[in-house]
Amino acid sequence: RFQLAHTMAEHSQTPSKHHKSDGNAGFLRAARDGNLEDVVQFLRGGIDINTSNPNGLNALHLATKEGHIKVVTELLRRGANVEAATKKGNTSLHIASLAGHEEIVKKLVDSGAQVNLQAQAGFTPLYMASQEGHADVVKYLLANGSNQGLSTEDGFTPLAVALQQCHDKVVTVLLEHDAKGKLKLPALHIAAKKDDVKSAALLLQNEQNSVELQTKSGFTPLHIASHYGNINVANLLIQRSADVNFRAKNNITPLHVGSRWGKLNMVKLLIDSNANIDEKTRDGLTPLHCAARSGHETIVDTLLERGASHSAKTKNGLTPLHMAAQGDHEDCARLLLYHKASLNEVTVDYLTPLHVAAHCGNVKTAKLLLDRKCEPNARALNGFTPLHIACK
Repeated sequence: RFQLAHTMAEHSQTPSKHHKSDGNAGFLRAARDGNLEDVVQFLRGGIDINTSNPNGLNALHLATKEGHIKVVTELLRRGANVEAATKKGNTSLHIASLAGHEEIVKKLVDSGAQVNLQAQAGFTPLYMASQEGHADVVKYLLANGSNQGLSTEDGFTPLAVALQQCHDKVVTVLLEHDAKGKLKLPALHIAAKKDDVKSAALLLQNEQNSVELQTKSGFTPLHIASHYGNINVANLLIQRSADVNFRAKNNITPLHVGSRWGKLNMVKLLIDSNANIDEKTRDGLTPLHCAARSGHETIVDTLLERGASHSAKTKNGLTPLHMAAQGDHEDCARLLLYHKASLNEVTVDYLTPLHVAAHCGNVKTAKLLLDRKCEPNARALNGFTPLHIACK
Protein backbone atom coordinates (compact mmCIF):
# COMPACT_ATOMS: atom_id res chain seq x y z
CA ARG A 1 0.00 0.00 0.00
CA PHE A 2 1.21 3.49 -0.81
CA GLN A 3 2.44 5.00 2.43
CA LEU A 4 2.82 8.55 3.62
CA ALA A 5 5.39 9.59 6.18
CA HIS A 6 3.44 10.58 9.26
CA THR A 7 4.63 11.85 12.62
CA MET A 8 1.42 13.46 13.90
CA ALA A 9 0.82 10.70 16.44
CA GLU A 10 4.23 11.28 17.94
CA HIS A 11 3.85 15.00 18.12
CA SER A 12 0.32 15.00 19.41
CA GLN A 13 1.46 13.75 22.78
CA THR A 14 3.06 16.49 24.77
CA PRO A 15 5.22 15.64 27.77
CA SER A 16 2.78 14.13 30.25
CA LYS A 17 2.36 13.28 33.91
CA HIS A 18 3.64 9.81 33.11
CA HIS A 19 7.10 11.22 32.42
CA LYS A 20 9.89 10.48 34.91
CA SER A 21 9.83 13.89 36.51
CA ASP A 22 8.15 17.25 36.37
CA GLY A 23 11.56 18.73 35.60
CA ASN A 24 11.96 16.69 32.44
CA ALA A 25 8.40 17.47 31.36
CA GLY A 26 8.95 21.17 31.98
CA PHE A 27 12.17 21.12 29.96
CA LEU A 28 10.50 19.42 27.01
CA ARG A 29 7.54 21.78 27.23
CA ALA A 30 9.86 24.79 27.18
CA ALA A 31 11.61 23.44 24.07
CA ARG A 32 8.29 22.76 22.35
CA ASP A 33 7.04 26.26 23.18
CA GLY A 34 10.25 27.95 22.02
CA ASN A 35 11.03 29.34 25.48
CA LEU A 36 14.78 29.75 25.13
CA GLU A 37 15.28 31.32 28.55
CA ASP A 38 13.63 28.40 30.36
CA VAL A 39 15.48 25.86 28.22
CA VAL A 40 18.80 27.40 29.22
CA GLN A 41 17.76 27.48 32.89
CA PHE A 42 16.91 23.78 32.85
CA LEU A 43 20.24 22.96 31.20
CA ARG A 44 22.15 25.01 33.75
CA GLY A 45 20.31 23.03 36.41
CA GLY A 46 21.86 19.84 35.07
CA ILE A 47 18.98 18.29 33.17
CA ASP A 48 19.87 15.66 30.54
CA ILE A 49 19.75 17.49 27.19
CA ASN A 50 18.70 14.28 25.41
CA THR A 51 15.85 13.30 27.76
CA SER A 52 12.72 12.28 25.87
CA ASN A 53 9.00 11.67 26.31
CA PRO A 54 7.36 8.20 26.04
CA ASN A 55 7.31 8.49 22.23
CA GLY A 56 11.04 9.16 22.10
CA LEU A 57 10.72 12.86 21.31
CA ASN A 58 13.47 14.93 22.91
CA ALA A 59 13.88 18.69 23.19
CA LEU A 60 15.61 18.94 19.80
CA HIS A 61 12.78 17.02 18.11
CA LEU A 62 10.09 19.20 19.71
CA ALA A 63 11.80 22.52 19.01
CA THR A 64 12.47 21.39 15.44
CA LYS A 65 8.85 20.38 14.83
CA GLU A 66 7.58 23.77 15.99
CA GLY A 67 10.21 25.71 14.02
CA HIS A 68 12.00 27.30 16.99
CA ILE A 69 15.39 27.86 15.38
CA LYS A 70 16.90 29.75 18.33
CA VAL A 71 16.17 26.85 20.66
CA VAL A 72 17.45 24.37 18.06
CA THR A 73 20.66 26.38 17.67
CA GLU A 74 21.23 26.51 21.43
CA LEU A 75 20.57 22.80 21.89
CA LEU A 76 22.98 21.90 19.10
CA ARG A 77 25.59 24.27 20.54
CA ARG A 78 25.28 22.50 23.88
CA GLY A 79 25.75 19.05 22.37
CA ALA A 80 22.26 17.68 21.73
CA ASN A 81 22.42 14.40 19.81
CA VAL A 82 21.57 15.35 16.24
CA GLU A 83 21.02 11.68 15.29
CA ALA A 84 18.71 10.75 18.18
CA ALA A 85 15.61 9.04 16.83
CA THR A 86 12.03 8.77 18.03
CA LYS A 87 10.33 5.42 18.48
CA LYS A 88 9.29 5.67 14.83
CA GLY A 89 12.90 6.17 13.80
CA ASN A 90 12.55 9.85 12.93
CA THR A 91 15.54 12.10 13.57
CA SER A 92 15.29 15.85 13.89
CA LEU A 93 16.18 16.10 10.19
CA HIS A 94 13.21 13.89 9.27
CA ILE A 95 10.94 16.10 11.38
CA ALA A 96 12.31 19.38 9.98
CA SER A 97 12.03 18.08 6.41
CA LEU A 98 8.42 16.98 6.91
CA ALA A 99 7.54 20.37 8.40
CA GLY A 100 9.42 22.33 5.73
CA HIS A 101 11.63 24.27 8.15
CA GLU A 102 14.43 25.02 5.69
CA GLU A 103 16.69 27.01 8.04
CA ILE A 104 16.51 24.28 10.66
CA VAL A 105 17.23 21.66 8.00
CA LYS A 106 20.36 23.61 7.08
CA LYS A 107 21.38 23.95 10.73
CA LEU A 108 20.98 20.21 11.32
CA VAL A 109 22.90 19.23 8.19
CA ASP A 110 25.67 21.66 9.14
CA SER A 111 25.76 19.92 12.53
CA GLY A 112 26.33 16.53 10.95
CA ALA A 113 22.84 15.10 10.47
CA GLN A 114 22.79 12.15 8.05
CA VAL A 115 20.71 13.09 5.02
CA ASN A 116 20.06 9.52 3.85
CA LEU A 117 19.05 7.94 7.16
CA GLN A 118 15.89 5.86 6.75
CA ALA A 119 13.21 5.90 9.45
CA GLN A 120 10.34 3.47 9.96
CA ALA A 121 9.12 2.01 6.64
CA GLY A 122 12.20 3.42 4.90
CA PHE A 123 11.28 7.12 4.88
CA THR A 124 14.20 9.48 4.28
CA PRO A 125 14.23 13.23 4.96
CA LEU A 126 14.06 13.77 1.18
CA TYR A 127 11.00 11.54 0.88
CA MET A 128 9.27 13.46 3.67
CA ALA A 129 10.03 16.86 2.15
CA SER A 130 8.88 15.61 -1.27
CA GLN A 131 5.65 14.25 0.19
CA GLU A 132 4.76 17.61 1.72
CA GLY A 133 5.76 19.74 -1.28
CA HIS A 134 8.68 21.58 0.31
CA ALA A 135 10.61 22.31 -2.89
CA ASP A 136 13.32 24.46 -1.29
CA VAL A 137 14.07 21.79 1.30
CA VAL A 138 14.16 19.15 -1.45
CA LYS A 139 16.60 21.28 -3.45
CA TYR A 140 18.84 21.79 -0.41
CA LEU A 141 18.86 18.11 0.53
CA LEU A 142 19.74 17.09 -3.03
CA ALA A 143 22.58 19.61 -3.05
CA ASN A 144 23.86 18.08 0.17
CA GLY A 145 24.00 14.46 -0.85
CA SER A 146 20.46 13.15 -0.52
CA ASN A 147 19.90 10.07 -2.67
CA GLN A 148 16.56 10.26 -4.45
CA GLY A 149 17.01 6.67 -5.58
CA LEU A 150 16.39 5.41 -2.03
CA SER A 151 12.89 3.98 -1.74
CA THR A 152 10.54 3.08 1.09
CA GLU A 153 10.01 -0.54 2.12
CA ASP A 154 7.13 -0.61 -0.37
CA GLY A 155 9.37 0.57 -3.19
CA PHE A 156 8.30 4.21 -3.50
CA THR A 157 10.73 7.02 -4.19
CA PRO A 158 10.52 10.77 -3.54
CA LEU A 159 9.49 11.25 -7.19
CA ALA A 160 6.65 8.75 -6.82
CA VAL A 161 5.22 10.44 -3.74
CA ALA A 162 5.62 13.93 -5.25
CA LEU A 163 3.65 12.83 -8.32
CA GLN A 164 1.06 11.12 -6.11
CA GLN A 165 0.62 14.23 -3.97
CA CYS A 166 0.52 16.63 -6.93
CA HIS A 167 3.52 18.73 -5.88
CA ASP A 168 4.50 20.35 -9.19
CA LYS A 169 7.56 22.26 -7.99
CA VAL A 170 9.01 19.24 -6.21
CA VAL A 171 8.50 17.03 -9.26
CA THR A 172 10.31 19.62 -11.37
CA VAL A 173 13.22 19.82 -8.92
CA LEU A 174 13.56 16.04 -8.82
CA LEU A 175 13.25 15.58 -12.59
CA GLU A 176 15.70 18.36 -13.37
CA HIS A 177 18.30 17.31 -10.83
CA ASP A 178 21.53 17.19 -12.78
CA ALA A 179 24.48 14.80 -12.82
CA LYS A 180 25.31 15.70 -9.21
CA GLY A 181 22.16 13.83 -8.20
CA LYS A 182 21.82 10.16 -7.44
CA LEU A 183 19.03 9.55 -9.94
CA LYS A 184 18.96 10.32 -13.64
CA LEU A 185 15.87 9.88 -15.79
CA PRO A 186 16.21 7.73 -18.89
CA ALA A 187 16.64 9.80 -22.04
CA LEU A 188 13.20 8.88 -23.38
CA HIS A 189 11.55 10.16 -20.21
CA ILE A 190 13.46 13.43 -20.52
CA ALA A 191 12.24 13.78 -24.11
CA ALA A 192 8.68 13.15 -22.89
CA LYS A 193 9.12 15.82 -20.23
CA LYS A 194 10.29 18.34 -22.82
CA ASP A 195 7.72 17.31 -25.46
CA ASP A 196 10.67 16.71 -27.76
CA VAL A 197 9.06 14.52 -30.43
CA LYS A 198 12.11 14.41 -32.68
CA SER A 199 14.40 13.15 -29.93
CA ALA A 200 11.78 10.70 -28.71
CA ALA A 201 11.34 9.27 -32.21
CA LEU A 202 15.09 8.85 -32.59
CA LEU A 203 15.37 7.18 -29.20
CA LEU A 204 12.56 4.77 -30.05
CA GLN A 205 14.58 3.54 -33.03
CA ASN A 206 16.86 1.93 -30.45
CA GLU A 207 15.34 -1.32 -29.22
CA GLN A 208 16.62 -0.62 -25.71
CA ASN A 209 14.29 2.39 -25.50
CA SER A 210 10.94 0.65 -25.21
CA VAL A 211 7.79 2.75 -24.95
CA GLU A 212 7.26 0.88 -21.67
CA LEU A 213 10.71 1.75 -20.30
CA GLN A 214 10.27 2.48 -16.60
CA THR A 215 11.95 4.62 -14.00
CA LYS A 216 12.70 3.01 -10.63
CA SER A 217 9.26 4.17 -9.52
CA GLY A 218 7.63 2.39 -12.43
CA PHE A 219 6.72 5.48 -14.45
CA THR A 220 6.73 5.16 -18.23
CA PRO A 221 7.39 7.99 -20.71
CA LEU A 222 3.61 8.28 -21.14
CA HIS A 223 3.22 8.95 -17.41
CA ILE A 224 5.76 11.77 -17.71
CA ALA A 225 4.11 13.21 -20.84
CA SER A 226 0.75 13.07 -19.05
CA HIS A 227 2.12 14.95 -16.07
CA TYR A 228 3.29 17.83 -18.25
CA GLY A 229 0.39 17.69 -20.71
CA ASN A 230 2.74 17.06 -23.60
CA ILE A 231 0.30 15.92 -26.26
CA ASN A 232 2.80 15.62 -29.12
CA VAL A 233 5.04 13.08 -27.42
CA ALA A 234 2.01 11.33 -25.97
CA ASN A 235 0.58 10.87 -29.47
CA LEU A 236 3.90 9.45 -30.66
CA LEU A 237 4.09 7.03 -27.74
CA ILE A 238 0.51 5.86 -28.24
CA GLN A 239 1.14 5.42 -31.98
CA ARG A 240 4.09 3.23 -30.99
CA SER A 241 1.73 1.07 -28.90
CA ALA A 242 2.39 2.51 -25.46
CA ASP A 243 0.02 0.95 -22.92
CA VAL A 244 -2.36 3.73 -21.87
CA ASN A 245 -3.32 1.67 -18.81
CA PHE A 246 0.22 0.91 -17.67
CA ARG A 247 0.39 0.85 -13.87
CA ALA A 248 3.35 2.26 -11.99
CA LYS A 249 4.36 0.54 -8.75
CA ASN A 250 1.53 2.22 -6.87
CA ASN A 251 -0.91 1.45 -9.69
CA ILE A 252 -0.99 5.02 -10.99
CA THR A 253 -1.89 5.13 -14.67
CA PRO A 254 -1.24 7.98 -17.12
CA LEU A 255 -4.91 8.98 -16.79
CA HIS A 256 -4.52 9.37 -13.02
CA VAL A 257 -1.54 11.65 -13.66
CA GLY A 258 -3.24 13.76 -16.33
CA SER A 259 -6.38 14.09 -14.20
CA ARG A 260 -4.47 15.12 -11.10
CA TRP A 261 -2.48 17.77 -12.94
CA GLY A 262 -5.45 19.22 -14.82
CA LYS A 263 -4.24 18.40 -18.33
CA LEU A 264 -7.57 18.42 -20.17
CA ASN A 265 -6.30 17.64 -23.68
CA MET A 266 -4.21 14.79 -22.30
CA VAL A 267 -7.19 13.36 -20.43
CA LYS A 268 -9.29 13.48 -23.61
CA LEU A 269 -6.51 11.84 -25.64
CA LEU A 270 -6.07 9.03 -23.13
CA ILE A 271 -9.81 8.35 -22.91
CA ASP A 272 -10.07 8.39 -26.71
CA SER A 273 -7.19 5.89 -26.71
CA ASN A 274 -9.18 3.48 -24.52
CA ALA A 275 -7.75 4.34 -21.12
CA ASN A 276 -9.77 2.72 -18.33
CA ILE A 277 -11.68 5.67 -16.92
CA ASP A 278 -12.32 4.01 -13.54
CA GLU A 279 -8.88 2.44 -12.99
CA LYS A 280 -7.88 2.44 -9.31
CA THR A 281 -4.57 3.08 -7.57
CA ARG A 282 -3.52 0.86 -4.69
CA ASP A 283 -5.38 3.19 -2.37
CA GLY A 284 -8.49 2.94 -4.56
CA LEU A 285 -8.29 6.38 -6.18
CA THR A 286 -9.87 6.72 -9.62
CA PRO A 287 -8.95 9.54 -12.03
CA LEU A 288 -12.17 11.27 -10.91
CA HIS A 289 -11.00 11.16 -7.28
CA CYS A 290 -7.71 12.73 -8.40
CA ALA A 291 -9.38 15.52 -10.35
CA ALA A 292 -11.90 16.27 -7.60
CA ARG A 293 -9.22 16.39 -4.91
CA SER A 294 -7.13 18.76 -7.03
CA GLY A 295 -10.06 21.04 -7.92
CA HIS A 296 -9.91 20.61 -11.70
CA GLU A 297 -13.57 21.14 -12.58
CA THR A 298 -13.05 20.86 -16.36
CA ILE A 299 -11.45 17.45 -15.84
CA VAL A 300 -14.21 16.42 -13.43
CA ASP A 301 -16.82 17.48 -16.00
CA THR A 302 -15.07 15.63 -18.84
CA LEU A 303 -14.65 12.42 -16.83
CA LEU A 304 -18.28 12.45 -15.74
CA GLU A 305 -19.52 13.14 -19.28
CA ARG A 306 -17.38 10.23 -20.49
CA GLY A 307 -18.97 7.89 -17.97
CA ALA A 308 -16.70 7.93 -14.92
CA SER A 309 -18.33 6.55 -11.79
CA HIS A 310 -19.20 9.28 -9.28
CA SER A 311 -19.82 6.60 -6.63
CA ALA A 312 -16.43 4.86 -6.81
CA LYS A 313 -14.82 4.47 -3.39
CA THR A 314 -11.25 4.33 -2.16
CA LYS A 315 -10.12 1.65 0.29
CA ASN A 316 -11.17 4.01 3.07
CA GLY A 317 -14.57 4.54 1.45
CA LEU A 318 -14.00 8.06 0.14
CA THR A 319 -16.02 9.10 -2.92
CA PRO A 320 -15.06 11.88 -5.35
CA LEU A 321 -17.52 14.12 -3.47
CA HIS A 322 -15.61 13.50 -0.24
CA MET A 323 -12.47 14.57 -2.11
CA ALA A 324 -14.07 17.76 -3.38
CA ALA A 325 -15.27 18.52 0.15
CA GLN A 326 -11.78 17.91 1.51
CA GLY A 327 -10.29 20.51 -0.82
CA ASP A 328 -13.24 22.93 -0.60
CA HIS A 329 -13.65 22.67 -4.37
CA GLU A 330 -17.23 23.93 -4.58
CA ASP A 331 -17.48 23.84 -8.39
CA CYS A 332 -16.29 20.23 -8.50
CA ALA A 333 -18.80 19.31 -5.81
CA ARG A 334 -21.55 21.07 -7.75
CA LEU A 335 -20.70 19.07 -10.90
CA LEU A 336 -20.71 15.80 -8.97
CA LEU A 337 -24.09 16.62 -7.46
CA TYR A 338 -25.45 17.55 -10.90
CA HIS A 339 -24.46 14.05 -12.00
CA LYS A 340 -26.39 12.57 -9.05
CA ALA A 341 -23.53 11.88 -6.65
CA SER A 342 -24.89 10.85 -3.25
CA LEU A 343 -24.93 13.64 -0.66
CA ASN A 344 -24.80 11.27 2.30
CA GLU A 345 -22.48 8.48 1.11
CA VAL A 346 -20.27 7.31 3.98
CA THR A 347 -16.70 6.09 4.37
CA VAL A 348 -15.66 3.00 6.34
CA ASP A 349 -15.76 5.29 9.40
CA TYR A 350 -19.26 6.50 8.43
CA LEU A 351 -18.04 9.97 7.51
CA THR A 352 -20.24 11.88 5.06
CA PRO A 353 -18.90 14.61 2.74
CA LEU A 354 -20.27 17.13 5.28
CA HIS A 355 -18.17 15.53 8.04
CA VAL A 356 -15.11 15.97 5.82
CA ALA A 357 -15.93 19.59 4.98
CA ALA A 358 -16.48 20.31 8.69
CA HIS A 359 -13.19 18.65 9.64
CA CYS A 360 -11.31 20.78 7.10
CA GLY A 361 -13.17 23.98 7.95
CA ASN A 362 -14.38 24.27 4.37
CA VAL A 363 -17.38 26.59 4.63
CA LYS A 364 -18.21 26.96 0.92
CA THR A 365 -18.61 23.27 0.27
CA ALA A 366 -20.39 22.71 3.59
CA LYS A 367 -22.93 25.39 2.66
CA LEU A 368 -23.47 23.81 -0.76
CA LEU A 369 -24.05 20.38 0.80
CA LEU A 370 -26.48 21.82 3.34
CA ASP A 371 -28.30 23.81 0.65
CA ARG A 372 -28.77 20.54 -1.24
CA LYS A 373 -30.36 19.02 1.89
CA CYS A 374 -27.66 16.65 3.04
CA GLU A 375 -28.19 15.04 6.46
CA PRO A 376 -26.73 17.53 8.99
CA ASN A 377 -26.99 15.14 11.95
CA ALA A 378 -25.35 12.07 10.41
CA ARG A 379 -23.20 10.24 12.96
CA ALA A 380 -19.76 8.86 12.21
CA LEU A 381 -18.51 5.56 13.64
CA ASN A 382 -17.37 7.39 16.78
CA GLY A 383 -20.79 9.01 17.17
CA PHE A 384 -19.67 12.46 16.04
CA THR A 385 -21.92 14.65 13.91
CA PRO A 386 -20.47 17.30 11.56
CA LEU A 387 -21.18 19.86 14.30
CA HIS A 388 -19.10 17.90 16.82
CA ILE A 389 -16.22 17.81 14.35
CA ALA A 390 -16.48 21.52 13.53
CA CYS A 391 -16.34 22.33 17.27
CA LYS A 392 -13.27 20.19 18.00
